[in-house]
Amino acid sequence: MSKNGRQEKIAHYAAGYDEVAKALDGFPPASLVAHPIAGKWSACEIVHHLADSESISAIRLRRLLAEEFPVIYGYDQEVYAVILRYNLRELEPALDQFRAVRATTTQLLNALSEDDWKRPGWHTEHGLYTAETWLDIYAAHAHNHAAQIRRLREALKK
Repeated sequence: MSKNGRQEKIAHYAAGYDEVAKALDGFPPASLVAHPIAGKWSACEIVHHLADSESISAIRLRRLLAEEFPVIYGYDQEVYAVILRYNLRELEPALDQFRAVRATTTQLLNALSEDDWKRPGWHTEHGLYTAETWLDIYAAHAHNHAAQIRRLREALKK
């Protein structure tokens, strides 16, 4: 990946929290736990997922940088949503966690050397895994969920 392409992805990653916050702005509070689209998470579940995913992904990146060829484990996000009671918990602390972890990780991404970007690890679901692989996944992650929140809001109007 070129430095310019990487900087664009870092900027996109950094903007993810604001995109989610915008998607939540004006969302009917009583509907945050609603499931207007069958089989899809509620807005509250999405926010808790983002908080957990962001924390897990931040550790993954740090392990790639600090350890020799770490094994990065996948997890079952659907199990997390149920067992960790995503839809039964207030979303504000999760939103704060998502914002804070993303902010500190953005600082780290902006400080990486060329060698840092290439340090390899092994992901149990994706195989060979580097900071570049990580950025490819997480630059769009929050934006995808912001779009999902907007679709939920539209579905509530029907």
